Amino acid sequence: MKILVTGGAGFVGSHLVDELIDRGYTVSVIDSLVHGGKKSNLNPQATFYRADITRHKKVARILSQVKPDAVFHLAAHINARYSIDNPLFDNTTNTVATLNLLEQAHQNGLKKFFFVSTGGISYGDDAPRPTPETHPTSSLTPYCISKMASEQYVRFFAKQHGIQYTIFRPANIYGPRQNGSGEAGVIAIFLEKMLAGINPIIYGDGRQTRDWVYVKDVVNALICSLEAPKDSDVYHIASEQPTSVNQVFLELNAHFGNIFEKRHIEAPWKEQKDSCLSSQKIQKELGWKPEVSISEGLYQTVQWFRATRHKSLPMDIFRESLRERFNIFQQSFRKNT
Repeated sequence: MKILVTGGAGFVGSHLVDELIDRGYTVSVIDSLVHGGKKSNLNPQATFYRADITRHKKVARILSQVKPDAVFHLAAHINARYSIDNPLFDNTTNTVATLNLLEQAHQNGLKKFFFVSTGGISYGDDAPRPTPETHPTSSLTPYCISKMASEQYVRFFAKQHGIQYTIFRPANIYGPRQNGSGEAGVIAIFLEKMLAGINPIIYGDGRQTRDWVYVKDVVNALICSLEAPKDSDVYHIASEQPTSVNQVFLELNAHFGNIFEKRHIEAPWKEQKDSCLSSQKIQKELGWKPEVSISEGLYQTVQWFRATRHKSLPMDIFRESLRERFNIFQQSFRKNT
């Protein structure tokens, strides 16, 4: 079975590609290497096409060559905060790109389309917890709007052209290969700073909760849908275990001997207070369930960051580390003089 993965050099996409290849699938990858994708994440057994999926003709050529039986569409710009100031960019990168991919996939006879949308910030603070898939979504940011619009285009192509689809709304994904200097979540950001000797900063009071789900659990959910297909549907991928940012900081800090202070500053944006998604539907219908606890997932993530990130810290983190060390030196010098 031939499978095409967009964003296959990215955080989640590269883990999915690895698992698909391990299971014997023939995998091709499209990635622009602009929005978080890295060559080092690419599986050498996958056929790689460096391309921007907003480019109509280039995507058309790739689809006509690959002729995939199924597409996993993960490529996206995922920085919700950036989308607030740049909604046109977000719409082009997410919605227009998805529409272009759907159009080319349909013209090449595709029958199965798997779309990774967003779940963690899709419902707002008034939603029940855990939130079911049936609850109305809330357009909190242009990023949410672009993802919800993309979902509607997926449904349109399914109805109009008979494409079978599955839409996934994952909670807050974390784990190895996440980029702590770009569009990442708080866990990767904290770890990048801790490894550089920089004290992380918690926005707000830190009591805001998130439903963190480990990347390998997410990949297993995607594979479950591929190998146990049913009629087109929408599924959450979630742990159903809300954990505060403060608790995440404390658990990460313990891995560093509790050397960091819990520092807070006022958040420069309005942030969702709590998020927790129900995963009962995917558990009942596809037999998937989360297997990695937050403590175990954080341990595995810390181990990976320690083994890889210290070798090549992102430049912005490196500069901040130098500033922090210089400030500490200045403070020490003043005390001694």
